[in-house]
Amino acid sequence: MAWIQLLITAFLAVLFLQSELDKLVDRDGNTAFLRDHFQTSPLAGQVELLLTIVTVFELLTGALAGLGVLAFLFWGGTSFAYAGAVLGSITIVMLFAGQRLAKDYAGAAVLVPYFLLTLAAIYVLR
Repeated sequence: MAWIQLLITAFLAVLFLQSELDKLVDRDGNTAFLRDHFQTSPLAGQVELLLTIVTVFELLTGALAGLGVLAFLFWGGTSFAYAGAVLGSITIVMLFAGQRLAKDYAGAAVLVPYFLLTLAAIYVLR
């Protein structure tokens, strides 16, 4: 069980930190893409604000998962990893809601395995 806890936490750290880093490094590109993506949705006028919120959630999730890996390796603790998994599931629900509101059903479907992974993480880290 310990290897599953470690690997799933490391996976979440990589997933969310890379996604957050991409949003920071290419903020203009992401903003332009999302403006177009959400132009006909109820979120059309809130793209910059929502991008900032999602970026912060991804940063916090990735940081907690990263700390969770370190905590697990050095003292066997799972509290950071658990908090990262919970926050990760919330973050994915936010992304999923956005995709559904944009009527990007294929994009929403891509998030389902990630959501299931966060739920599995919550379960194995409890």
